[in-house]
Amino acid sequence: MPNTNINTTINTTGNTKFPSKYYDRQLLESAKTRFVHAQFGQKRPIPRNNGKYVNFRRWNLFDPKVAMTGLTEGITPDGQTLSQTEVEAEVKQYGAYVEVSDLLDLTAYDAVINDSAELLGEQLGTVVEWVTRDAMCSGSNVQYAGGKASRAALTSSDKLTTEEIRKAVRTLKKNKARPFCEDGRKPHYICICSPEATYDLQNDEMWRNVSTYGNSEAIYSGEIGRLFGVVFVESTEAKIFTQSVRNSVSASTTNSKTFVLANTPTQEEIEYLSTPGNTIMIGSDEYTLAASNPYNSATRTVTLTESVSLTEGAVVWSPDVASADADGSGIGRNVHCSLVFGKDAYGVIDVEGKGAVQLIVKPHGSSGTADPLDQRATIGAKVTAYTCAILNDLWLVRIEHTVS
Repeated sequence: MPNTNINTTINTTGNTKFPSKYYDRQLLESAKTRFVHAQFGQKRPIPRNNGKYVNFRRWNLFDPKVAMTGLTEGITPDGQTLSQTEVEAEVKQYGAYVEVSDLLDLTAYDAVINDSAELLGEQLGTVVEWVTRDAMCSGSNVQYAGGKASRAALTSSDKLTTEEIRKAVRTLKKNKARPFCEDGRKPHYICICSPEATYDLQNDEMWRNVSTYGNSEAIYSGEIGRLFGVVFVESTEAKIFTQSVRNSVSASTTNSKTFVLANTPTQEEIEYLSTPGNTIMIGSDEYTLAASNPYNSATRTVTLTESVSLTEGAVVWSPDVASADADGSGIGRNVHCSLVFGKDAYGVIDVEGKGAVQLIVKPHGSSGTADPLDQRATIGAKVTAYTCAILNDLWLVRIEHTVS
């Protein structure tokens, strides 16, 4: 996402102490450090007052075989029909804020504004990154490492290797994916991967570190190296598929349908455990959650369809989305996604003139009768309107693999 698409709006009525440009900068710099996935998408703003939807269109290529038949002397062949593929996306809003009391204003106002701007910038920048990343990982052009046929079949040896990168490049070239070639750089594809994935790749002798580049080449934010015509950009927010549930048994049970979780569950764990009929793993054994009210949030109690005897500390996990190959804890391995893609493989959208991230400050007293004693101010950040969509699934390869 280019810097020109990141704007701010400040409401500072009645507040002469507020240095808006400084805090704008704090917010934007914090937000921009999170933009890895978002920076490479085709930019498509929606004109103001033109609805929440945007349509991307691309021309479908003509079949060369049609023209290979040759021309018959004196006879005009049939004309070809132009066709397009259309992708529609809807923009959404995201936002968060903090309240600042008047007492805090009197004692530490500037520090609070500064820190809040940085924290909100990082939070909303991460939101934009996650929205973009999840859209990019929704495609069907998947390459499972080690030649495996599914995510569940991946094992500890199926890591990201130079061989996997070469396969992805081959796929993109066969699909005529357009390379990036801006800023005077040699044509290249992009790979976004996690730090764990690059750790495995950097053991390869063919790895070319970014420090060996010529001075004439531009460097992307987060760029760490290049290999086989692919520039690698590292992101701490790269997609990782994990189990919905990773917990343990609080206390041993004997011939009981219920047991208590040792750790306070996450919202994702609660949702999974509250769904009747879901499968749950305890150690290496598989069980089914009860058909009615399988989870009690107040007591952290899980109810199964059958009576079992469990040992304190036994690992509780869900075999839902990650590799079934167990790691040292008996839990299925996490699966990392490394994305290899060409130019215009996906698009990012916001509303023209509003930008992606805005800083909004409401000073004390701005709420009128809702704040009769001028006790509350708010510092907020908002993604005014944003979305991401894959434009050409054939130009984006998702490599799924395990890591060391």
